[in-house]
Amino acid sequence: MATRSVEVRWTGEGLRCEGITADGSIDISGGGADAAFGPTPMLLLLLAAGACTAMDVVEVLRKMREPLEALSVEVVGQKAEEFPQEYTSIEIVYHVKGDVGEAKLQRAIELSETRYCSVEATLRAGVPIGSRYVLET
Repeated sequence: MATRSVEVRWTGEGLRCEGITADGSIDISGGGADAAFGPTPMLLLLLAAGACTAMDVVEVLRKMREPLEALSVEVVGQKAEEFPQEYTSIEIVYHVKGDVGEAKLQRAIELSETRYCSVEATLRAGVPIGSRYVLET
């Protein structure tokens, strides 16, 4: 079993923190007045899901030798009104550019969602996650 460790340090200013990993650091904000200094923890969660699945889909399509020109992943989280304001649902929209076969794209997304994306696998236990794709010209 692999173990990962990160550190979060309060900067002493507002609700700003610095997230520190072996690979670097990132500013994390508490929102509100601190929002200019980085994403909030809840937005980082959506970013992590989007980045994880995007990397998977790119890698799978490369292995399939599909001519992917561009990929962007939009992740929309619906939050509860009451605290702790957890995500109640997440939708992932893949925006794909290139002459990529639709069946292969669907397979790449399916593999990410069911086999490779550890962030989605972690979230899926408690939050329904839907997805769709848009082929762009």
